Amino acid sequence: QVQLVESGGGLVQAGGSLRLSCAASGLTFNRFVMGWFRQAPGKEREFVASISRSSVMTSYEDSVKGRFTISRDNTKSTVYLQMNSLTPEDTGVYYCAAAVDMAMHALRTRAVLYDYWGQGTQVTVSS
Repeated sequence: QVQLVESGGGLVQAGGSLRLSCAASGLTFNRFVMGWFRQAPGKEREFVASISRSSVMTSYEDSVKGRFTISRDNTKSTVYLQMNSLTPEDTGVYYCAAAVDMAMHALRTRAVLYDYWGQGTQVTVSS
């Protein structure tokens, strides 16, 4: 049974930082592209970042470029999202997702292309 468990969310002031973690189990982690998505109240789920199986390739949504960093540790089956210079617009539930892919350097930015999802962790940024 595949499980993705996010942690690290919370309440932070604008300008602050948080580091999200997503621990995966029940799958061969290094065969999966990993991604982070978020959903703000009343809005659709949106792409935040993706990282390839090899960690060589990453992709970011424009508003988080230069502030967020996605990384992974295949030995720990964990993907991370370091979030700096947070703004109230970053508030939402953050989800990690996994997509099996044969290509070592593939990325996925569309939610529909992911196979597994975590339950989410709340991030609230106060002004």
